[in-house]
Amino acid sequence: MPSKKSDRRKMNPISLAFLDVMFCGFGAVILIFLILDHTSTVADVVSNPELTAEINLLQEEIDQGQLGLVQLRNTLSDVDFDVVTAEGLARQIQQQLDTFLQELAALENSSLATEESIEKLRADVRALEEELQRLQASAFEQDGNSVRQFLGDGNRQYLSGLYLGGQRILVLVDSSASMLDSTIVNIIRTRNMSDERKREAPKWQRVVQTVDWISTQLPVTSRYQILNFNTGYEAVIPGTEGRWLEVADRDQLNQAIESVKRIVPNNGTNMERIFRAAANMSPPPDNIFLITDGLPTLSDRGSSNSLVTPSERMDLYAEAVEELPRGVPINIVLMPLEGDPSASAAFWELAQFSRGSYLTPSSDWP
Repeated sequence: MPSKKSDRRKMNPISLAFLDVMFCGFGAVILIFLILDHTSTVADVVSNPELTAEINLLQEEIDQGQLGLVQLRNTLSDVDFDVVTAEGLARQIQQQLDTFLQELAALENSSLATEESIEKLRADVRALEEELQRLQASAFEQDGNSVRQFLGDGNRQYLSGLYLGGQRILVLVDSSASMLDSTIVNIIRTRNMSDERKREAPKWQRVVQTVDWISTQLPVTSRYQILNFNTGYEAVIPGTEGRWLEVADRDQLNQAIESVKRIVPNNGTNMERIFRAAANMSPPPDNIFLITDGLPTLSDRGSSNSLVTPSERMDLYAEAVEELPRGVPINIVLMPLEGDPSASAAFWELAQFSRGSYLTPSSDWP
């Protein structure tokens, strides 16, 4: 009996419970994991002083760059104001110059005029001519080529290849229903929506932004006109049809762009009528921008067919092109449209023949 009691008092390691062993092992693993994770975090934060210094330096450069951008924009605004002021003074001097030239002609034809008075008037005319040239040169040098700004994503500059020169620049904007979308199904769906939804259509918004961008590239010494067309045509500023507007008049140019934003695309496309209107402008344009998405669907002679085949559209286009003024560069911005495969080749050929440019913009341009 005593021997049995002593056997029960002895501890046998093998008799430990399996769960006790497992819990001890898991506890050790968790402890090691916590220690290693804590030390790695501390090392990342504490042991990289050079990286922290470089981050601070970059942040300081960003702050300085933003400050410089604000100063640059303020300077540009001041320059724009000086340009418009110079253009206004130039117009006033031009009017005085015309008046003096008329007086000079009258004095030269008068037998009562003295040589001294004629010579004095001639000197005044020469002085006004020099002042006019100085103001025009100052306006061009200060502002470069444009009187308005267009800021895209990241303040990008756009290399489009379009010819942006000229003294009389005509912008033709297709405002037919097809400018609502690039697919036939979505065009029909959007056409039945409210006017506000039509104006907000992504494709039409790209058209508006394209006109806005072109307006920022117009030379300050040039004149312009913007016409929108579908079955008919009209100037975006009512009552200015057939007249050239001054680019230097910034308020009027801003008004023109705001008018484009209020246009509601609708109806079909008659290019024959708008091309004839361009040819009849006096004096004629020396540079034309055409923003459209396809070949015409209508002509002045009309049609009884509700559907127009691709070959018929090519015939309408050929008739319309005959109305364009000769020797004028045609710069074409072609928006996407399904179901009109001949448009791209036809407009590219027109741009090449007229020594203009042809652009099919990406979805994020301008």
